[in-house]
Formats: sequence, structure tokens, C-alpha cells
Amino acid sequence: MDQAGTLRKLMHSRVALRPTNMKPVRVISVTSGKGGVGKTNVVANLALLLQKTGHKVLVLDGDFGLANLNIVMGLEAKHTIFDVLTCKKDIHDVILNGPYGVKVIPASSGIFQMTQLSFAERTTLMERLESSSFSFDILLIDTGAGINSDVAYLNAAATEVLVVVTPEPTSIADAYAVMKVMSQEHGVKRFKLLVNFVGSSREALGVYNNLLTVSDRFLNIQIEYLGYVLKDSNMGQAVLARKVLCEGWPDSPAVLSLKEVVKTLLALPAKTEITGNIQFFWKSLLNQDEVGI
Repeated sequence: MDQAGTLRKLMHSRVALRPTNMKPVRVISVTSGKGGVGKTNVVANLALLLQKTGHKVLVLDGDFGLANLNIVMGLEAKHTIFDVLTCKKDIHDVILNGPYGVKVIPASSGIFQMTQLSFAERTTLMERLESSSFSFDILLIDTGAGINSDVAYLNAAATEVLVVVTPEPTSIADAYAVMKVMSQEHGVKRFKLLVNFVGSSREALGVYNNLLTVSDRFLNIQIEYLGYVLKDSNMGQAVLARKVLCEGWPDSPAVLSLKEVVKTLLALPAKTEITGNIQFFWKSLLNQDEVGI
């Protein structure tokens, strides 16, 4: 039996177990073409700011082999998703309680096995996540950088893909490459763009227009401009203090920028036709031909 057939069989055995009153879940993967663009700090701050608007936010560290989201958020991870995969812990045992009530599923760091998950291991992991009973309405996924199979898997499984880019030419080129691969190989046609580390809104719009011009010419995709985050010297202090910027420096330039990003994000139409807790993964997995996984 092929992979899609196996998953359909698994899914069929779970249909009767799904609650019918589950709230829509907004699943947003935050990704980038290259490292060093501030993606994890963006995720941490977005999570806290969204939680403060009254949403219940769960964050999944999707950088399975080089995790650092819990460090950025000042959280001690005694157990990680690796312990779930190896059946040493239940998913509820690894959940961390973050600032303002944000929930975090930490990943492992320095475990080579987690950088090369097989299809069976991914399926096992998603089964365990799918069988959980979390209560949340926004899931943020902090993916790894680049276009490896795990990053593509998580982006294809999400309902919205947010690409973080900086004005650096290499970052712009790699952001384009991510959208190209996700579009042509995995059927993702809509993206949101957030420009980080900019000096002005004009600079950010220049990056967006650059990508939009090239994508309109060569790719059949849509890119929504989500906004920008100003350069902020306080960000370095926050990282050293292991504190999310919006906790300790609520009026800093980057936080004020991110508050506007949150307003824009919540105002945009949300693609939330998938209901359930972690069951967004099943929709992706059951459409193998569409997402190419």
C-alpha cells in the first residue's frame, strides 16, 4: 500500500472519534529561505501579542534538530518532541507554559535522528499530536530555514504560510526560492510576507515589490504584504536576557511594528476550513498528490 493509502486507512479509523463541535484552527507556519533573518524572535513575539488579544495560542518548534524557540522564550525544556517520537513521553508531558499563557511544544537540539525523520516517524509523530486534546485557536509553527523535506512538510500542512525576509539580497533570493519550491512542488499558492530588520516602511515595501515583480513574472502565486519590523537594538538585549522582546521592552520600535503586524494578520481573511485540534496535518497528508509529500 502506498503512503497516501496507508494514511487514508489510518484516517478512516479515526473519523468516528472526531468531535463535531471543534473550533476552527488558524494554522500559520513561519518560515524563511535562510537562517539569521530573525524568524524565531518574530514567532515568539507574535505568539505573545496574539495571546494578549484574547486568542489561545500554541507554538510548535518545527526546527526539529536545531531547536531554540524555548531558549528565546526563556523556557526550560526537560523533555521535547523527540521523547514523544520515541514513546518515552506523552505529548502533554512536554508542553511548556510560556508567558501570558502561550503553550509551547519544544523540539530537540543536537539529535541527528530528528534531522532526517522518515515518513513512518513523521506519521507516528503526527498521530501523537493529532490524538491530543489541546484547546487553541491559533497554531504558530516555527519551521527551520531552507527547503528541506521537514520544512516543506510543515509549510504544506499549514493553512497559511508566512515568509520572513530581510532586505539582504541573499535573503530575498532565498525567500523567492522557498516560495518557488512550495508552489511548484507542493501546491502552495498563497503566501504572506513579513520584512524584518528594516529602517523604514519604504525600505520594506521595496523588498515586497521586488519579490512581487519577480513572482508575478515567473510564478503563479499570490503574496500578501503583512508588514515590517523595524531594526531594534533592544532585540539583542532580549535574546541575551532570554526574554521575549514584547515582555521587557513593550514600547520598543520592533514591538510597535509587530503590534501593527498582528492587527493586519487578524484583519486578513483567515483560511480556517480545517477544524479540530492538530488535525490540520491529516488534511495535508491525505492530499499527497497536491502537496507532493
